[in-house]
Amino acid sequence: MPYRGVQLTDEGRRAALRMVRRHRLIEAYLVEFLGYTWDTVHDEAERLEHAVSDTLVERMADALDNPDVDPHGDPIPSADGFVHELSCTPLSDIPIGDTVEIHRVHENQPERLRYIASLGIKPGVHITVLDRQPFDDLVTIEVGGQRHVIGRELSHVLQCAGTPAV
Repeated sequence: MPYRGVQLTDEGRRAALRMVRRHRLIEAYLVEFLGYTWDTVHDEAERLEHAVSDTLVERMADALDNPDVDPHGDPIPSADGFVHELSCTPLSDIPIGDTVEIHRVHENQPERLRYIASLGIKPGVHITVLDRQPFDDLVTIEVGGQRHVIGRELSHVLQCAGTPAV
């Protein structure tokens, strides 16, 4: 029998979106109010998402002014289950000379997140693609007046707005 994947029922999809909402709101709350860094919140949110009440999660959302994204730029589903997906392009696909805004850092490994942060990269930051090597997909970027060379793997996890920033 061929593999067909899994399909959630409507109820299953709603339950999954509620859990994603909890997780991402907890991450945002831990960063915004408790001083966690984006490389440490994932595991903590994993533990807490199963223990907190719906009331606490909604109070966290209110305290955060109902954010659309978590600290990594991942969309937070609304209380009614709507997810506003961003149109993102990997940095690896951005043409040389374009300046773009980082919308999402699609990474959860703490050591990689710490390295990305050390380069001054996070959602909301503007990056200019200066050069791309023909081999090994090395990309030279400028962030905050500093030049950095990043490899293919990192240039794929850095998700940018679909059009150049102004």
